[in-house]
Amino acid sequence: MRRVRLPGFILAVPAWLWLLAFFVAPVLVVFWYSFGYKPGLFGTHANDRLSLERYAEVLTPTFFDTFTNTLWIGIAGTLLCFLIGAPVAYWMALKAPVHLKGILLALVLVPFWTNFLVRTIGWMVILSPEGWISHALQAIGFSPLDVLYTRPAVLFGVVYNYLPLMILPLFVAFDRVELPLREASKDLGANRWRTFARITFPLARPGIIVGALLVYIPLMGDYITATVLGGAKGNMVGQLVASQFQTAQNWALGSAMAIMLILIILASVAIMAGLLWLIALPARTRNRIRLEEVAS
Repeated sequence: MRRVRLPGFILAVPAWLWLLAFFVAPVLVVFWYSFGYKPGLFGTHANDRLSLERYAEVLTPTFFDTFTNTLWIGIAGTLLCFLIGAPVAYWMALKAPVHLKGILLALVLVPFWTNFLVRTIGWMVILSPEGWISHALQAIGFSPLDVLYTRPAVLFGVVYNYLPLMILPLFVAFDRVELPLREASKDLGANRWRTFARITFPLARPGIIVGALLVYIPLMGDYITATVLGGAKGNMVGQLVASQFQTAQNWALGSAMAIMLILIILASVAIMAGLLWLIALPARTRNRIRLEEVAS
């Protein structure tokens, strides 16, 4: 009896169907709504007359300032997560005792399993003028803490909420850097910093890229942190989109804002990828020249 061999891509069909049903289709619906308008006071959307007017509204100074603020918070939050998470992940992967790695990973993950809103409200309590930090500052002679409902408060919140998404990929990337490679570099005369720059960091670069994407993309669409900690000074696009759908009932304008946010995320990721490619170009050129010299 002849066996029927199914093509390998059949295994990926469930994932494709899931993405089509719960990602591609909703985005297409939002894209379609963005060309419509709000029909009257009690209507939510209508597409019998298509136009680009909603996109023109999005680009007005009021909304544009919010997009700029969101981009600033997204980039700054991602950089802070990397600057804080990279040393922690490096120590956990390469310096911490082997029998403690599981416990350290659990310590990183346990706060992440707590409800997102609860964690954010916890920071609201901590950063409030009546919080324990403010009372401690007043006890030693400083003025009360005045951070809540500002952009720095939003940065505190997003870094805390998204830091595990940076640490975990970096931990995996650093953990995969084999010890013999680092020892060989040291045996050839390289110090610790040179070994890190020439061996560890290049091999961990995929994990750095994954961590940056895992933090940056959801951070740009976050509206809970900005709503709880930011107020008017820490306003982000996610808040505007949610308010248009829930409060103003203007689904067309909210859809246009959502599409613009998606385009900004894609454009900024493409720009960052181009910059990383240009930064790495001299090193690739030097390596190619050396290989050609060795081959000749």
